[in-house]
Amino acid sequence: MDEKKIEEAVRLFLEGIGEDVNREGLLETPARVARMCRQIYGGLARDPEELLKKQFVSQSSQMVVEKDITFYSTCEHHLLPFWGKAHVAYLPEGKVAGLSKLARTVEVYARRPQIQENLTAQIADALEKYLSPKGVMVMLEAEHMCMSMRGVQKPGTRTVTTAVRGAFAEDFQLQQTFFQMVKA
Repeated sequence: MDEKKIEEAVRLFLEGIGEDVNREGLLETPARVARMCRQIYGGLARDPEELLKKQFVSQSSQMVVEKDITFYSTCEHHLLPFWGKAHVAYLPEGKVAGLSKLARTVEVYARRPQIQENLTAQIADALEKYLSPKGVMVMLEAEHMCMSMRGVQKPGTRTVTTAVRGAFAEDFQLQQTFFQMVKA
């Protein structure tokens, strides 16, 4: 990440909206924003394969669900935040991932500028690719600041997206079981 370019861009942005970049409260803002970008866009420099390659042998083939994973992301269209809960499930095929790895996989993709629809698919694709399970299902529920504070201005509106792979795509009952587990 090029922090100097970010600082320069923030200064230009502040000038562009009519602010005095030499005002006391803004003097350190470009550097603060540059440091913040390392954290909120840190997923750009991470590979989920590193997280998901650590697996454990398991005889269980029953659904594994991790729900209510809080995530924060940034809309690539307006560079405004969206945040919510991710719910992920997979059907193991002889191996399972550490539970924290599922949440960390959500985090890797959430920490990139993008749209929720792609975020949902990226998480499902990574779990399918690196865990080789019988099936994967991912559901994201999120509020978008681009809908809450600008444009249509409807705070509290949640967008829900899903991605299904493998056995989940073929078996409606599995999907229903997932939804029931998420609601519980």
